[in-house]
Amino acid sequence: MSSGFLRGGSSGTIPREGNFALKPYLDCIRETLGAALCVSNFASQIVERHNKPEVEVGTSSELLLNPIVIRRSDHESVLIESAVNSVRFSIKARIAAEGVARLAAASPHPAPPAPPLRGSQVKQLDEMDEILARKFTRFLMLRADNFIVLRRKPVPGYDISFLLTNFNVEALWKHKLIDFVIQFMEEIDSEISAMKLAVNERARMVGYQYLREMC
Repeated sequence: MSSGFLRGGSSGTIPREGNFALKPYLDCIRETLGAALCVSNFASQIVERHNKPEVEVGTSSELLLNPIVIRRSDHESVLIESAVNSVRFSIKARIAAEGVARLAAASPHPAPPAPPLRGSQVKQLDEMDEILARKFTRFLMLRADNFIVLRRKPVPGYDISFLLTNFNVEALWKHKLIDFVIQFMEEIDSEISAMKLAVNERARMVGYQYLREMC
């Protein structure tokens, strides 16, 4: 998912294969985010010739709108914070259930559920989930400049956050910004699940080769 996805094109629809269960949840987020992104250029009321995202600085409460939480489950929700010139979008994600189920079935000694680490809300069923989720989100946030709208640090209690300003809406296609966020939500859980399956398969092969050499 590169920043090039945000430029050009006229379609506002992303094909969703295998995501029918998520469709009502993602459609609700799409509509709400589309309404929240009605932002405009607004200079600071405190510092002359400054234009900062009011949702971040929070110095003028009259410029902030009520935050919106869209919740699918205890482990999956989004927070949309709006202001006159910016929107902050935070994701509380979960790892895809299919990959976890396959790993649990393959393991002779499944690990008990582990509590979230440092306030993370990714659904983590064992230590591997915990490590992969933390490393993957950190990997993305360290490269926030490549994503243009990605925040380097998430809002407390959430896994990853985006900051969309009026400058982003003016420079990029608004519907493409929304498509990017929705596509990101569709892919992040499957990416973590795929990495876990790959690590598990590699560990199995290493164990097999080690025991083969020993025998």
